[in-house]
Amino acid sequence: MSPVEARPGHWDHPAPRSILRPGDVITQPSWPADRAVRSLHVVRIGGAGMSAVGRLALEAGLQVSGSDSQDGQFIGPLREAGARIGIGFDAALLAEDVDVVVVSTAVRPDNPEVLAAHERGIPVIHRAAALAGLLAGRELVAVAGTHGKTSTTGMAVMALRGAGQDPAWALGAAVPDLGRNAGFGGTGDHSAPGSDSAPGAGSAPDGATGPGGGIAVIEADESDGSFLAFSPRSLVVTNLEPDHLDFHGDEQTLTAAFDALTMQIVPGGSLIVCADDPGARALGERAAARGVPVTTYGSDPGADWRVLSERGGAAGAEIEIGTSADRYTCELSVAGHHNVLNAVGALAAVSAAVPDADVGALLGGLATFTGASRRFDVAGLAGGVTVVDDYAHHPREVAATIEAARGIVETQQRGGRVLVAFQPHLFSRTRDFAADFAAVLGGADRSWVLPVYAAREDPDPGIDARTITAHAPGASVQPLTASDQLPATVREVARPGDLLLMLGAGDVVELTPAVMAALDSPREET
Repeated sequence: MSPVEARPGHWDHPAPRSILRPGDVITQPSWPADRAVRSLHVVRIGGAGMSAVGRLALEAGLQVSGSDSQDGQFIGPLREAGARIGIGFDAALLAEDVDVVVVSTAVRPDNPEVLAAHERGIPVIHRAAALAGLLAGRELVAVAGTHGKTSTTGMAVMALRGAGQDPAWALGAAVPDLGRNAGFGGTGDHSAPGSDSAPGAGSAPDGATGPGGGIAVIEADESDGSFLAFSPRSLVVTNLEPDHLDFHGDEQTLTAAFDALTMQIVPGGSLIVCADDPGARALGERAAARGVPVTTYGSDPGADWRVLSERGGAAGAEIEIGTSADRYTCELSVAGHHNVLNAVGALAAVSAAVPDADVGALLGGLATFTGASRRFDVAGLAGGVTVVDDYAHHPREVAATIEAARGIVETQQRGGRVLVAFQPHLFSRTRDFAADFAAVLGGADRSWVLPVYAAREDPDPGIDARTITAHAPGASVQPLTASDQLPATVREVARPGDLLLMLGAGDVVELTPAVMAALDSPREET
């Protein structure tokens, strides 16, 4: 592999496959600098990340249209805000006045709206390039890593708000505390670069006059290398483990993409890494050797922002944090050691981005963060069983979620067990991490593996739930051949005091109502 040579603010990095170019979908790598942009069309606008682009564009004063294969939670609010959205893909949805089309990895080259854009010479750009363009001129706090990005990003926004700031933000999930997954915050100029009300085509807005208006906090997605569209001032890397190898090909290429991202940090900026994670720590060491300022956080004794103690419970945690100069106490409203690390990473990042901010006020803002959608989201109590939805879809995320659940049932002292319904996400990930999934699912008292959620991949008949359960000793981890078997299966096993985790990044959440109804249904006397 050739050396990675990054240039701040540019997309063209030679790291193999580290930048998304899905077939011939994308026609240019960045926000158009040669035209005024008044109208944006977002293909698959119903996704969490794509809807964030639509929301920011609307708040920038642009006309927004879009499409998706089905309705979803983000589409209604976007329509209410003024977006024109069609269900199904059709070239007719691409209006005559559209200036830019935005796509993601999930958009195929034969999408009729993309083909129409090509025929009409409309620039087609990636979601990350659109975010970078819409947030041009703001100082970016970017959060990257294999796990914990959404929660850490949300925590950083809430911390800044606690200190009287009002940043822009874009996340990969809804955050109830913020009301939505993206927004411009208290900026003095909401106009997009190149729009009629902006200073000129391709230029950035002339800055913000409101408090914190010049700051944006974003979730930087590593799945397709597109995070290289960003040039952050503060970059947080929560962890770095093998994942998304269906795109990157191997761990070396994935690591090269992260190395390239650290070279995107603007002069005067800094890299913040979790010292507890070997991959993130090594990334920080390589960056420091190139002269990048690096701050570490975690439970590691040598961390710059160190977790000195933590006392957790079902409702959250009380933690003590130490730096070389001070000690701070913070109460969190989210549970689990992984969220403790996320909180300290967010605190380190915003302290670097706003060095004159009052740390006590930042901690107060952190305490108000109650979680992101489907991040240990308690759906309710059914038949005495607590049911929790969570987005965990990587072995380490699954392990952390099971650990948090175990801590809760032990704290409650009701003799409850941890039960897991896990929907694998992507055939490639299921294949690559089958043994790891089996091992971590074995940490629950009972686990059921559902059929694989294909997402953007074509079906692979050789990979299914049994690909995972074949590595699981005993009968505690079992495959289900159909998702609709889950409600009756859970009802047969669960008892009052148990905690059931509904895990996965696909549509497993749609099974939750049926599972809860089954748990609530009367049991026949025997």
